Formats: sequence, C-alpha cells, structure tokens
Amino acid sequence: MIAPTTPASLSTETDYLIDHMGAQGDGVADGPVFIPLTLPGERVRATGRGERAELIEIRQASSDRVSPSCPHFGTCGGCALQHWAQPPYLHWKLEQIVLALARERIETDVLAPFAALPGSRRRVALHARKQGRQVALGYKARRSWSLVEIDVCTIADPRLVAAFPALKTFARAFFENGKSAPTLHVTWTETGLDVDVTGVEAKLSGGLSADRRQQAAEAAQAAGFARATLAGEMLYQAHRPIVRFGAAQVALPAGGFLQAVAAAETAMADFALDAIGKADRVADLFCGSGAFSFRLAERATVTAIDSSEGAIAALKGGISTAAGLKSITASARDLTRRPYLAMEMKKTEAVVFDPPRAGAPEQAGEIGRSKVPLAVAVSCNLATFARDARTLVDAGFKLVKVLPVDQFLWSPHIELVGVFQR
Repeated sequence: MIAPTTPASLSTETDYLIDHMGAQGDGVADGPVFIPLTLPGERVRATGRGERAELIEIRQASSDRVSPSCPHFGTCGGCALQHWAQPPYLHWKLEQIVLALARERIETDVLAPFAALPGSRRRVALHARKQGRQVALGYKARRSWSLVEIDVCTIADPRLVAAFPALKTFARAFFENGKSAPTLHVTWTETGLDVDVTGVEAKLSGGLSADRRQQAAEAAQAAGFARATLAGEMLYQAHRPIVRFGAAQVALPAGGFLQAVAAAETAMADFALDAIGKADRVADLFCGSGAFSFRLAERATVTAIDSSEGAIAALKGGISTAAGLKSITASARDLTRRPYLAMEMKKTEAVVFDPPRAGAPEQAGEIGRSKVPLAVAVSCNLATFARDARTLVDAGFKLVKVLPVDQFLWSPHIELVGVFQR
C-alpha cells in the first residue's frame, strides 16, 4: 500500500472513512478532511491538522483500487489518481461536469467521454535542478516545490521518455545563474523534439551568456532536436517543428499552445465539425495555430481569430500546405479586450470558441447578442465553462450536449466540448 512520508509537523493520527472524492482528486472524510491517494469506501489511518491529512496506512482498501502503473506515483505530483480503476474514475469526472453545470442551473446530455491512453502525451513540462555537479530532471512533488527526479513517465509518449538523458545534458547550459530554475517545455513533432526553456534568470545577469547559448545549441544538435528556444528566443533550429491539423502541416510558433494529446485534439475537432452540420460560414475564435480551423475549412469558410500573432502567422503559413479547403481568413486580435462583436457575426452561421482557463465572458456575451444559431464551446475549466454557458442560455441558447475529454490522464482535470443551439 502507498505510505508517503509524513511531515513531522503533522502529529495527530486518526482513523477515517472516505466518503467521496473531492474536486481535486483527494478522498474526503467527515469534517471535511481531504486525504490524497485514497478512494471512496476506504478505511484509512492518516495524520494531519484541520482540513488536510496525509495517508499513513490503508486499513480497508476499496475494490476499485488498482496497482499504479508508474513507480513514481505517490511522490510525483504529476498524477493524482493512478490508483483508481478506470470506470469509476471516468464516472467521477462526468459527475464533476454535471455538478458544475447544476450550480448554474443547467442540465444537458453528457456523452460517453473520450479517454486518453497511457503514453499518449506529446508535450510535457520538465523541471531541471542542479544537484552538485549533476542535473536532475522531473516533476514537482505533491503539494511541494521539491523535485521528484524521474526516469519513466507512463503518461508521456515513449519518444519523449527516451529523450530524458539528452534533455538532462541540454539543461546543463541553463544554470549559469544560481537563481535559475529552468523548466523545459518539450513537444514531440513530426520533425523532432521542440524544446522551449523558461525560468532562466535574466534580470540580474542580463540573460544567458554567448558561451552558454553555444553550449545549449551544441547539446540540441547532438540530441537531434528540431528546435531549441529560450522563452521563445531562438537558440538552435535544424528543422521547423511541424504538426498536422487535419490536412494541413503547421510550423509551431516557439512556446505556442498545442493540445497535449493528438488523439484528444482530433476527437474534439471532429465533434465540433459534426456539430456545425451544413453551416457554410464559421468563426473560430481563440483559434491558436488552427487545430480546429483547418478541419472546419474542409466544410465551411472560416474566420479565424487569436490574440497570438505568432499563432496566426503559423496558421497562415499552413494554409498553402492543404489542398481542397475552403477559404480561411486569419487575424490577430485580443478577444478579451476586443471581442468579436455581434454585428460582425451577421453572416456567421456557427461559432467555435476555445478560450484559455479564464473563459470568455465578454465573447460569450457578444455571441449571445448575435443572431448566430449555433455555438460550440471548448474548455479546460468547468467553472468558467459553466459561467459562460449560463450567459449563452440566458441569451436564448440551449446546451444540447457535452463531450467530456479526459486528456490529462489520472489528474483531476477534465476538458469538454459543448454544443449550444438557439
């Protein structure tokens, strides 16, 4: 059984019965007391004060408990729920959607979820720390800034895991200043690894020296990376990092947004494409580099808008790589400060919008004030999705169905795509 080390400051040992799972993936006992790594129905012994406790021992395990697939589970903060069998785990995620919508007095048809497979993550964020003369690479520990060094990761694409040794060597270049705490944002693309590094001290030191930049470039070349950048600034490039969005080949902007799992992206885009039906004019708002735009353009004329100029440039660059698509008009615009207005949607027959975690209250308001008959909302935050859904419902839409997307496997996060019709 999992028995994490107990902090010395937590001294009160108590027996608990786990009643249900909390929204962050912790078991909840009466109190409430939140105890990570536990499951509903389990009897456990834990130590803690107030609302949080740490597991000491599982005295009666749930029949839904399974053996974690990763040796780092329990200390690594990357996964919270590897100990839970898939059917109840997915059912719990669907319940979170129902509860979030219920708080806004919305009911809808929640479909069977798309579930990402182990080994399918094409991008990860790895923290690097200097330990003497060595470099450690891994994820943060649970509820801590400490680093858990990893040599395997069951959620990541095996090609990313195979690159861990090379990434350690590459990371050495970024410890020129003692205050640096590099994070390597690593993405697998069709042309090789794309690595963007953040967390390198620049204010005191003036940034990375020429010698260290050369060291990083040489390590990237030796490892066969497609590209290496420092907070978006080029350090090395052998190939443009290419991903496919439908029929298009798109060169990712440095540090740009990309869905974590390619199959999840496809599932969401296909769902949106099916939802728009025969709509001939579609707006794709918060479009990024075109993950939805290129698929939508297989059927409709697309107006694509995003705040990132780099993403829009990448989208425009991909248009010429795909034959047979309808017209895509792309432009950069901050949709939070300058939402796409109702009057601009006069000829629009469907809107797809995929905002960041904060949601899109301003844009949802404009969609509500428009005459657009159908909207498809993509979200990685249940609370802001439900809030924006309330805005659309109040404006005359009905949320007819939701596709849950378990893209962040074994985490408490759930994404979803909702279809709204007037």
